[in-house]
Amino acid sequence: MSASTPPRDRKAWRRPERRRVRRLRDRLRQIYGVPRAQPHGHPIAELILTVLSQSTNDRNRDVAYLALRERFPDWEAVRDAPVWAIEEAIRPGGISRVKSARIKEILRAIGERPRPEGAPPPTGEDALSLDWLADQPVEAGQRYLVSLPGVGRKTAACVLLFALGKRDVPVDTHVSRVGTRLGLFRPGAPFEELHDTMLQITPPGEELELHLNLLRHGRRTCHARQPACGQCPLLSLCPRVGVSEALPRRGRAARGAA
Repeated sequence: MSASTPPRDRKAWRRPERRRVRRLRDRLRQIYGVPRAQPHGHPIAELILTVLSQSTNDRNRDVAYLALRERFPDWEAVRDAPVWAIEEAIRPGGISRVKSARIKEILRAIGERPRPEGAPPPTGEDALSLDWLADQPVEAGQRYLVSLPGVGRKTAACVLLFALGKRDVPVDTHVSRVGTRLGLFRPGAPFEELHDTMLQITPPGEELELHLNLLRHGRRTCHARQPACGQCPLLSLCPRVGVSEALPRRGRAARGAA
């Protein structure tokens, strides 16, 4: 194979057609409904919340976040606090030593990192603020956020979508797994490519819906080790990419009814 020949999986995989994405969207709607959530307008809060969500469940994340906000009056106080104090506050969220150092690094960088061209220069009042991202193009917001310590595309997408209502779609492990099995993503693609593909195939205005419904399906049915394919309402639409054929295919009636 020459250096210019694409890998086999890249040749075999094709980005799904819009009508296929719409069929999957509609089936997911039948199962989970259409989630609604207005952007909450607090990008730093979303950024820190997403850091706290790593390697833990939603409950522990929320407990850690609330403890952090109760202990410190504002984000400037968190930035200036010793790492041990931050670690103590967020301990319920797990791996608190790593997360506390990361949170402090991020808050310091927000005050020091140059903003994109066209963004308002930081002043004393808003030096530690990400509110200005609301007026920036998505691409500029992505570039700035991923320049912060330890912030990747998923965390950046969470900030842009959930806090500011921007057109971006987070791809976490659930969305990656479900999307790959459904043939939405190229098998083995890196997360950067997954985010680009997800954004390309998502109808405008449905970013929140597809993210949350794919995530819910990954948690409830399309599990990592033992996906419940026999009970899956998406079975008739799913090529089961990467799913072992040794797994039972129970519930053939569900396939016919899907």
